[in-house]
Amino acid sequence: MDTPDLYNLSPALRLMGMGLVLALGPLAWVWLRNKNQPMARRLRVLTLVTLFLTFDLVLFGAFTRLTDSGLGCPDWPGCYGHASPVGAQHPISVAQAAMPSGPVTHGKAWIEMIHRYLATGVGVLILTLTVFTWLERRAHSGSSPAGAAEPALPGRRRSGPPGGQRITRSEKRGGAISAWWPMLTLVWVCVQGAFGALTVTMKLFPLIVTLHLLGGLILLALLRAQAVRYAQAQGDALPVALPAATWLLLAVTFVLLWVQIALGGWVSTNYAVLACTDFPACQGSLWPQMDFREGFTLWRALGAGLDGDNISFQALTAIHYVHRLTAYVVFAALLWLASRLRHLPAMRSHALWIGALALWQFATGLSNVVLGWPLVAAVSHTGGAAALVVVLTGTLFSSYRTPELASASKLRASSL
Repeated sequence: MDTPDLYNLSPALRLMGMGLVLALGPLAWVWLRNKNQPMARRLRVLTLVTLFLTFDLVLFGAFTRLTDSGLGCPDWPGCYGHASPVGAQHPISVAQAAMPSGPVTHGKAWIEMIHRYLATGVGVLILTLTVFTWLERRAHSGSSPAGAAEPALPGRRRSGPPGGQRITRSEKRGGAISAWWPMLTLVWVCVQGAFGALTVTMKLFPLIVTLHLLGGLILLALLRAQAVRYAQAQGDALPVALPAATWLLLAVTFVLLWVQIALGGWVSTNYAVLACTDFPACQGSLWPQMDFREGFTLWRALGAGLDGDNISFQALTAIHYVHRLTAYVVFAALLWLASRLRHLPAMRSHALWIGALALWQFATGLSNVVLGWPLVAAVSHTGGAAALVVVLTGTLFSSYRTPELASASKLRASSL
């Protein structure tokens, strides 16, 4: 049988129609359940629903990758030029008969196409958010509600106890919201779609698959930040003042989390999880033989080494062990951050989530090693990373560094 074209856009319109049908359910639920609420409130609820569905999409993407279904349909965006595996039964059967355990089977084709349907549905929801946010923005441009608060001078705070919450510009506008967050999210979901296409057409190229995973988590972060901004625009939530040291720890932990996720994606896409099957040692040693140069050469095909042969076991060991060593640092940072936030009443729930998810990641990561990479533990580990991105993004955008601390330190120094 002839190899199908890598790009076949003939079923694209039908796929878009399926995405629209999938998106109509959440859209109808949000609009009917909140029909008496202002548009900005409905947009906030729709953002949270889209965030939830995107989280599910990330989990299903991990399931697709871990079941080796990423090439279940070897072309894009459809399956052998059809909008579903139903129309592609004959070529799928031929490919499965030629290689029963190969990348193309009926089950894997359905898994791959369901992932694409969900991605298209999320794209429709994000497009809807962008359009209606711009319409809402235009409705508020040049107008302000009666009795709106006078714009505060820089540094002015709402009256209240020390360490209170500051008033945002969007709150002063009485409901006006920024349309740039959903616009950025829309642009990014298009970029993510391009990476999804490259994942198939470049035959699971490890760097592309890792970037696709990171792109899905960046999409989660954008939606979480957008939801926080909607809440702040409506006055339902205000940023919480954090001590300078705590805010810096939060920012550093946020960066470390992304580094660790990138390393974890590199482990998964290179199938290096089973390079170390014991803990805390690896292959009976605390410093096993490793080839960092080959392991972290980014531009290479799946399973290929520097010399064109198969990637060496020492390179896979290096990929795995660097991820494990970095995990210790990130785990300690997460627990330290949770202990600092726990002393702030407004951040106590954030602290509980961060601490619980840190323990979850440790347990699922350890299960992957000692239990031989079971599917449930592997998907759960990806889910824990995604949840940490959501929680830490929400914490970061719900807080700000206390500027008064620096001034107070200078004042005490001058007094001495």
